[in-house]
Amino acid sequence: MTITFTEIQIAAAKKLIKLSLEEDLNQAGDLTCRALINKVDQGEIQIVSRETGILAGTPLASLVFSELDSEVKCTQHLSDGDTLEPGSIISTYSGPLASILIGERTILNFMTHLCGVASLTAKYVQAIQGTSAIILDTRKTLPGWRILEKYAVKAGGGTNHRIGLYDGILIKDNHLAAWATRNSDSTIADAIRQARESVNGEKGIEVEVDTLDQLVDALQAKPEIVLLDNMKPETLKQAIQLRNEQSPTTLLEASGGINLERVRSIAETGVERISIGALTHSAISLDLGFDWKQCT
Repeated sequence: MTITFTEIQIAAAKKLIKLSLEEDLNQAGDLTCRALINKVDQGEIQIVSRETGILAGTPLASLVFSELDSEVKCTQHLSDGDTLEPGSIISTYSGPLASILIGERTILNFMTHLCGVASLTAKYVQAIQGTSAIILDTRKTLPGWRILEKYAVKAGGGTNHRIGLYDGILIKDNHLAAWATRNSDSTIADAIRQARESVNGEKGIEVEVDTLDQLVDALQAKPEIVLLDNMKPETLKQAIQLRNEQSPTTLLEASGGINLERVRSIAETGVERISIGALTHSAISLDLGFDWKQCT
């Protein structure tokens, strides 16, 4: 699978790139390059993988150099979504050596993190292969990084949940608790109906439940998705049976405390969706290198 940045991801990346370069250069610029590198010096670097994983974030280097120095030229050898092995050459950049060295840390900070997210996602996707479930991300992302982290999830074969609070309704336990303070005799199904009316049925409704009794209540309103929070596989199987009887079109999503050791058993219960915050908040960066040689 090969994907690349859309205009939305390019805009998100440019904001973060400017911030990163401001942090690195401040007003003084790169003192080390100023001391040791001549303006006429040329160089060539290759971004190389040091370990096995999934590639994500290849457009970032070009975006960094377009901000720093348009004279740096790019040759792309691999695409986002490709599998990396130790020694895989991702891309080659040539041009003014000082600009290449200044961009090194910003580029690696972005790409090692995004490759880590994609690689972890791919492990979860592989773990549930052959089941009917899909792996989804969550809103547990670094501020400013959400668009790019969710892009990396897709590069790893995962599926994006809603982007933010603005593009989907997910009624969680705190929403229900707050709503119940002025609707004491109402049910979860009533809350779902009210939410549906608020958007004139133009967006699907997802609701979080903790127990099977809450699920039975929610299914009366036939929500598009029910999130089953921290339920064991045995309970998930019961939830599926209840769903099949009461609202067959409702999708069930397992979430909460899911790791690589447990995800297969969760998927085998028959749930259609598994959302995992760890994809973005706990991914370990993939080791990439900046290998360079002086141009002749």
